[in-house]
Amino acid sequence: MEKIEVSSYPIYLGGIDRSLSEILDWIKPSSLFILTDENTHHHCLPKLNDILRHVRHTVFQISHGEKHKNIKTCSEIWTAMTEATLDRKATMINVGGGVIGDMGGFCASTYKRGISFIQIPTTLLSEVDASIGGKLGIDFEGYKNHIGVFNDPAAVLIDPSFLDTLSDRELRSGYAEIIKHSLIADGDDWKNLKQIHNLRNVDWTSVIRRSLEVKRKIVLEDPFEKNKRKLLNFGHTLGHAIESHHLDGDKPLLHGEAISAGMVFESKLSSQYLALKENELKDITDYIISLYGPPDPLDMQSLIPIMKQDKKNSAGKISFSLLKSIGDSQWDIMISEEELMTLSDFLSKPFNTK
Repeated sequence: MEKIEVSSYPIYLGGIDRSLSEILDWIKPSSLFILTDENTHHHCLPKLNDILRHVRHTVFQISHGEKHKNIKTCSEIWTAMTEATLDRKATMINVGGGVIGDMGGFCASTYKRGISFIQIPTTLLSEVDASIGGKLGIDFEGYKNHIGVFNDPAAVLIDPSFLDTLSDRELRSGYAEIIKHSLIADGDDWKNLKQIHNLRNVDWTSVIRRSLEVKRKIVLEDPFEKNKRKLLNFGHTLGHAIESHHLDGDKPLLHGEAISAGMVFESKLSSQYLALKENELKDITDYIISLYGPPDPLDMQSLIPIMKQDKKNSAGKISFSLLKSIGDSQWDIMISEEELMTLSDFLSKPFNTK
């Protein structure tokens, strides 16, 4: 079992039985409140049962999916926490993907002005993305992560064996964030990732470790997203808008699917605004499309109102983090609504992947 220190809390990378026992011995909670969804309740919670049977605990299950990451579900969670008579020495354990971690951490941080919580991410996406940084929150009125707080967990426990429970689609979704980390800050790792085409045949422990180190370094330098941490939003300004736009449609996208499209389009913007070289643009585009397929054309008329709600915007312009080259990126590239409309055709023209 490895231990990675992130400011005020540790990340354990290894078997959940040992890491959970160690952290509970340290916290000594009065009781536990375990938050799951129907998937993690069935596939992941049994891995915790031997440990939980020795501790007073309540298990609460919510419905799976981004569409339930809202204030209504929070109200249900707070009600269950109240009915469980949790005191301020209780600890919440969030067992699931990014939705569970974001919303569970948010509910823990606001219940009785805050109780401790432990994140047990069970998807690749949450293991490499939501596990570092203390960003918590919920969607509101169709806008992703519109209501939230910064608050660190007591610990994050990453067990790569949970990835065996994921569908191929979920695995690909999480892998998009690993691609992002290499593109913004680890060009050497990009060379390794390009060799990966079968996500069922990966040494996930080493891949996760390296990806975590990229995000850890950035977050430690800028914990509250005032400057450098904005680099982590590469692919996300357009990606979040694409995700939100599809949220209530017939075919909602997983987070990583939307971000993969966002990275393709924002790499094109990088060639326009930061002179990302044509061969690097092609390298990025070819690899992402080989895994996720070509993105749908952008409906900029629908996406711009969503992007205008982004928290990082300034002076009426929309903020992007873009690539100068693979492994080197820049934040606060401000682009006006009018510029984006004129670039719509350029961004959406067919991608040559041959």
